Amino acid sequence: MNRKLSVRDWGYWTFNAQNFSTLKDAVEQIVANLPEKPGVYQFLNDEGKIIYIGKAKNLRKRVYSYFHKTQDNPKVSLMVKKIADIRTILVDSEGDALLLENNLIKKYMPRYNVSLKDDKSYPWIVVRNERFPRVYVMRNPTGDGSRYFGPYTSAGAVRIVLDLVKQLYPLRSCSLNLDEENICRGKFKICLEHHLGNCKGPCEGLQNEADYNESVSQVAHILEGHISSVIRHTQAVMHRHAENFRFEEAEKAKHNIALLERYRSKSTIVNPSISNVDVFSYVDDSQCAYVNYLRIVDGAVVQAHTVEIVKRLDEAPEELLGFAIIDMRRRFLSESLKIIVPFLPDAKLQGIAYTVPRGGDMKQLLELSQRNATHFRMEKQRQAEITDPEHHEQRIMETLRRDLHLDELPEHIECFDNSNIQGTNAVAACVVFRNARPSKKDYRHFNIKTVDGPDDFASMEEVVFRRYRRMSDEGEALPQLIVIDGGKGQLGAAINSLEKLGLSGKIAVIGIAKRLEEIYFPGDSTPVYLDKRSESLRLIQHLRDEAHRFGITFHRNKRSKSMTSSELDNIKGIGEKTAQLLLQRFKSVACLQAASEEELEAVAGKRKAALVKQYFAEKAD
Repeated sequence: MNRKLSVRDWGYWTFNAQNFSTLKDAVEQIVANLPEKPGVYQFLNDEGKIIYIGKAKNLRKRVYSYFHKTQDNPKVSLMVKKIADIRTILVDSEGDALLLENNLIKKYMPRYNVSLKDDKSYPWIVVRNERFPRVYVMRNPTGDGSRYFGPYTSAGAVRIVLDLVKQLYPLRSCSLNLDEENICRGKFKICLEHHLGNCKGPCEGLQNEADYNESVSQVAHILEGHISSVIRHTQAVMHRHAENFRFEEAEKAKHNIALLERYRSKSTIVNPSISNVDVFSYVDDSQCAYVNYLRIVDGAVVQAHTVEIVKRLDEAPEELLGFAIIDMRRRFLSESLKIIVPFLPDAKLQGIAYTVPRGGDMKQLLELSQRNATHFRMEKQRQAEITDPEHHEQRIMETLRRDLHLDELPEHIECFDNSNIQGTNAVAACVVFRNARPSKKDYRHFNIKTVDGPDDFASMEEVVFRRYRRMSDEGEALPQLIVIDGGKGQLGAAINSLEKLGLSGKIAVIGIAKRLEEIYFPGDSTPVYLDKRSESLRLIQHLRDEAHRFGITFHRNKRSKSMTSSELDNIKGIGEKTAQLLLQRFKSVACLQAASEEELEAVAGKRKAALVKQYFAEKAD
């Protein structure tokens, strides 16, 4: 086995499994030769393409675990079967392994590694490495010795900052070579920018280099977020000018202080004692994780950014958070020595202290970051629902299938709910969702026929039996999932009906209790609690709420009809509409009974008027 050193003197080990009779023999050989030191490992397929890159603080143990440990994740098992070549790179520390892993993933984008979904070119503000430095925006930083600030996730934010800089410190915007010789020779002439007050004319020697560089230094402080120090410096300049009776310059400095204060007031202010701190929060769903980053300088949030990380192998939250921290700190050139996190990530950085706050200002900062990450996730999901509704529906159903451990994708779901008031007008509702959306044409309501009094269990048993006996008799497709609005009792009643129909075990059934949103499964008295923010729970709640709404509406209509029924309902041949017209005209049954046949004919016609008069005449006898 050959060993060679990389340009940074990292150990580089390569190993080809095809040189051995079996992959197991190959793994045994490579593991036996790997040191128990930090490093990065690469798995390649039989085409020589990198399919996975990982880091390890102990290369031997980590690589060994893939082949000698039962993998619970089927995706990992599939990946292991495709490995034909293994390469490892030794590094000096775990921190080096983190950085190298991040670099290699960015470069090769392996199929089974997580993927950041914001790989776009963001704008930076550059202070050019030149005499009389220019300050402007660019998208692709280069290693030319210039100072870069950013990246900014909003072009509007860049414009705001550059407008402030332009108002405070008139700097040149031209690309002339302002070396001392050219200026002394009078090679350049001032342009319109000087006459407009946007430049002090260093090209003609009207502004010396020291004064210009002092302005650039203050600009750099602003771009770094140190607004308070710039304000203090400008206040000192104002007082100095005032003491020397240079009142115009003092007034200009006072104006600049007002601009700086206005700019600072637009920043999110936190406790001023919290300075130079990074904040990272984490939210996720079944397929993606979202990490928000806040940069705190001098008690203000000066930078915010959220990334979406696509999961490949159901990576742990600690691993995904660590990956995002490494990437964003490098991207935003953060040098903060303190990081606020919701939990300890799988990324130990030398000299960096992690803090998991339990309360106070730091906890509030973490919650602010969490709200940003949650909002970003909701916007992503809403956008996906608009642009690709089929993919959105498929993702929700796949999430529900996994969370409830279903055998089939729940494309057809039905939910049942009972409604009654002290046992009167007992009804039930069945709502139907297809592809995670309500299918209102399939909704059904039921009048309870065999149950006397308020017995929710018996009512549920009757309705479920009637629903699925009819579907079975008519050959309709049965749902993949039934949701019962209620706890163990209602769920047991539904199971009894399915057993009578011979459908027990053929349809997945769950119950949802309202108080704590417990999910009950048949035969298990211990409830399951889904994540309150999960799409699965939201879909189940939507089903439950829709069944409740539909059932309550039907129950209310039935109760209203029973309360407004009249004696006219007993007259054969007099329908609901005619009865309403008669009551509207005569106001009560008593007045109607006293009316003449001619008065009745004017409202209901001759035939129906005769029916009404005959009914009351027979009743009087």
